[in-house]
Amino acid sequence: MAKSNSFNKREIEKNKQQKRKEKQQKREERKNNPADSFEDMIAYVDENGVITSTPPDLTNKRKIKIENIAVSTPKKEDMEDPILNGRVEYFNPDKGYGFIKHTGSTDKYFFHISSAPASITDGNMVTFELERGQKGMNAVRITLANKDGQ
Repeated sequence: MAKSNSFNKREIEKNKQQKRKEKQQKREERKNNPADSFEDMIAYVDENGVITSTPPDLTNKRKIKIENIAVSTPKKEDMEDPILNGRVEYFNPDKGYGFIKHTGSTDKYFFHISSAPASITDGNMVTFELERGQKGMNAVRITLANKDGQ
């Protein structure tokens, strides 16, 4: 039978006493050396969003009309859906899906044949719009671009 690596009772009690002693010493140090006063801990934010230790100058206070504060985002009808340009990177006609690479970035978007013309093939230049799908943004309303890019 192997000998266990556990401590005996005296060693365990000795370790507990040592930890209690260290904890008591730390408590005494905190009492003798109090932390900074409350006023020293206060920080202010200036008009540029920078944290400073000086209070703001109330003489430079600007009056803001409550009507000018925008709290919400514009409705979807108010926002324009931009038409993007891209190139068909991959298209599988048997399965009916593919990917379009946006020409303005390195982003690639999934599309289904139901939102593309039937004559689409790999390498076609296309224009498309984006719509949120189950797994991310999808290319929809896809049209083939003319030879001059429009």
